[in-house]
Amino acid sequence: MREIGGYFQLDQLIEQPYYKHLIELNTARNALYYLVKAKGIKKIYLPYFLCDSVSNLLDMYNVEYEYYNIDLAFAPILEITLKDKEYIYIVNYYGQITDAQVIDYKNKYKNIILDNVQSFFQKPVEGIDTIYSCRKYFGVPDGAYLSTDLKWQNKLNEDKSSLRMKHILGRFEGNASDYHADFRKNDALFKNEAVKKMSKLTKNILGAIDYELIIDSRNMNFSYLHENLRPTNRLELTISKGPFAYPYYVKDGLNLRKKLAEKKIYIPTLWPNVLMANTVESVEYDYAANILPIPCDQRYEINDMEVIIKELTQCIH
Repeated sequence: MREIGGYFQLDQLIEQPYYKHLIELNTARNALYYLVKAKGIKKIYLPYFLCDSVSNLLDMYNVEYEYYNIDLAFAPILEITLKDKEYIYIVNYYGQITDAQVIDYKNKYKNIILDNVQSFFQKPVEGIDTIYSCRKYFGVPDGAYLSTDLKWQNKLNEDKSSLRMKHILGRFEGNASDYHADFRKNDALFKNEAVKKMSKLTKNILGAIDYELIIDSRNMNFSYLHENLRPTNRLELTISKGPFAYPYYVKDGLNLRKKLAEKKIYIPTLWPNVLMANTVESVEYDYAANILPIPCDQRYEINDMEVIIKELTQCIH
């Protein structure tokens, strides 16, 4: 019997998500496993330049994989004709892959999976399996979208996220540093989490976000950084919609991160496993160490970008 009376829960917010017709899941890595099961995938070619959560998931479920390198333009160095049930996993690093390039990859390799974790607002190209993460862009405790033409027939349970909100609510009213341990604890929970539907809580929050405001904010901050840092940025950038971060490619990136952290500007090393698994001479090591993903998201304004540029310039010189 339904409970009646008592205290109020979170109200049902408006329901206007950015993606209304994609498959709603709990994590991006589980979106990949969903594809593996739905399509009977036997082997996946992964880039070396990638978070080890993907390979760990494939290990967990005994899915065969093999690595490939990327070039300086983030493109796969892989001349291969894929066999039946084999796929290449292509990462859209910092939203630098255009739709036209995606189509070229599809024509070349036939079976591709596009990781748009760093390009949430780049809508899926028809006929191409595409994965999105919500946690990388918004203050939600779980959430991923999957665009695919074939559904897995297994019945999925709905995830529960009420106990994963402490770091999100804490940072809303306080400082990130006070809740960083809770953030790490929450992140670790997903390592062995089964494939589930997106939680009701996350779905409710995502339906009420002002996406156009967020896109405008990210675009504005990115453009300001690019205008000021472009002369010293070693990357030639494509301007994406609502960008994930500003990728600033410099020398001595690992040391620069330490200097900036002393000034309370925290620039992550997105995939530290890449530094462990690749040689110093490789493109993958170089990019993991020396591309600084500078925050330019909706939490910040132009005056914050000015502070970043000022402190970054001082650290370099």
